[in-house]
Amino acid sequence: MHLALAQLNPLVGDLEGNAARLLAAAQQATALAGAEATAEPLLLATPELSLWGYPPRDLLLRPSLIALQGRLLDRLSRDLAAQLPRTQLLVGIAEPTGGASLPNLFNAVALVTADGWGVVCRKQLLPSYDVFDERRYFQSADQPALLALDGVHLGLTICEDLWVDNDLLQQRLAGPDPIAALQPLRPDVLLNLSASPFGRGKLALRQQLARRAVERLSCPLVYVNQVGGNDELVFDGASFVMANHPLAPKHRPLPLQQLQLRCCSEQVQLISGDNGPTVQPGGAGSTQGQPAPEPIPSDSEQLFRALVLGVADYARKCGFQAALLGLSGGIDSALVAVIAAAALGAERVRALLLPSPYSSPGSITDALALAQRLGITTATLPIASLMQGFDQALEPALGGVPSGVSAENLQSRIRGSLLMAVANQEGQLLLSTGNKSELAVGYCTLYGDMNGGLAVIGDLYKTTVFELCDWLDSPAAAACRAELGLPAGGELIGAAIRHKPPSAELRPDQQDSDSLPNYAVLDPVLKALIEQHRSPEELIAGGSDAALAERVMGLLRRAEFKRRQAPPVLKVSRRSFGTGWRMPIAAG
Repeated sequence: MHLALAQLNPLVGDLEGNAARLLAAAQQATALAGAEATAEPLLLATPELSLWGYPPRDLLLRPSLIALQGRLLDRLSRDLAAQLPRTQLLVGIAEPTGGASLPNLFNAVALVTADGWGVVCRKQLLPSYDVFDERRYFQSADQPALLALDGVHLGLTICEDLWVDNDLLQQRLAGPDPIAALQPLRPDVLLNLSASPFGRGKLALRQQLARRAVERLSCPLVYVNQVGGNDELVFDGASFVMANHPLAPKHRPLPLQQLQLRCCSEQVQLISGDNGPTVQPGGAGSTQGQPAPEPIPSDSEQLFRALVLGVADYARKCGFQAALLGLSGGIDSALVAVIAAAALGAERVRALLLPSPYSSPGSITDALALAQRLGITTATLPIASLMQGFDQALEPALGGVPSGVSAENLQSRIRGSLLMAVANQEGQLLLSTGNKSELAVGYCTLYGDMNGGLAVIGDLYKTTVFELCDWLDSPAAAACRAELGLPAGGELIGAAIRHKPPSAELRPDQQDSDSLPNYAVLDPVLKALIEQHRSPEELIAGGSDAALAERVMGLLRRAEFKRRQAPPVLKVSRRSFGTGWRMPIAAG
């Protein structure tokens, strides 16, 4: 038997298009198998809910789409019968339970063959934490899934069903242990069909969980993951195969090659071989004569590629051909410009420079120099006259011209209005350039610098922005830059931008440190409060400065109303400001 993995990039809710992608993947897998595919069966594994795309959210509540799903599965079966009679597909579907009570679906996997289709696996562990809300739509299954095909016994699990190791997870989802349930069934190979979003450090954690499952079941594991961006979530693919643990007893192992699909790429990969896998230190299987897998990219490269993929797919799937951003000469907008150029191509990115009387000459020259290095077009729109116009218009109502924070926010809102006007006129996606530290403490302006259709780096703390820009300007990033169409030689962000003290430049000689703690001090406190759910009292008990902890918590609480109106934030951390952040606005 041949086994193939289709690391697909679906469009959520596009069942017709996703079915076509599944058939194309089957055709590609059969071609990879060659002439042998006519004599031996080929099984193509696809990600969780591959017919729908993940997460489909409330589209699952539409009866018309559930009915369409059945017709498309019938059509896929007929297509296989006509074109690929020896090929079989494992397709992620939403299976109706047949009951009247809600939820009335299973998160399931169907086996589609030339003879028809049927459900062969149902998900047991339904995540309803962070960005996940599966219990809103699905019932939990209570039985393990073992599929026998041509003498090979395949254990089937769906995404969260693999996340059951208490030692590796801070909190394991309450429910059954699908791996334990498979142990007495002695599968020859374990398949996990996933839609697991990207997160920093998550790739290594997935492989650790896989290693534990391999040890417990004494069989190889095949992991196939969705790839691509869907709204604020980015799926990094990174599918892999892991062979038996060297000390585990062997029983009828399925021949497997070593496989490590490159992060953030959509592809079909055939797994086959005449010899059983050998085991090397670390546990990855390999077949003699096969190329070694590509090394796992560095943390910075994974992060950069995920952001690029998120922007590219958000624009493409929402119908935008080009993007616009405000380029200030600061490090945040510089990083967003680089990501946009890599995602869409420099020719499809435009930047506006919007200097005020408080903008430093260096900021303007730095912004223009960056745009030239990237090859993106710019336009400069000074806002001094507009500031004067607002002062004159507001003077009768205020009894004087705006001052203090009101005057500073007006500058930001003038810039935001100009950016929105150009984006509307030219049909561009406006990219917001604020970072997570600013969004957390409210150091941002509603209807000003928060304007936009996508917050590209809204899940990157300011210290992470500096780290990522340092990496981009290092020799270690040259190959990645070249592959993504960016200039590979020399600095890209530039030392002048990377070493500039952060400033909103809304008043003379302003610096962020005038209003906020130094980011090196602020960011660890924010991370503890946001991602680790710590309280100020716990931070103080752990040695944090009491005034700092209380002040930052107060800023975080008071800015909640702003975040509720922010554009979608590309999620790359354990907890971001988006669908997984459900804090009340009016709260004690």
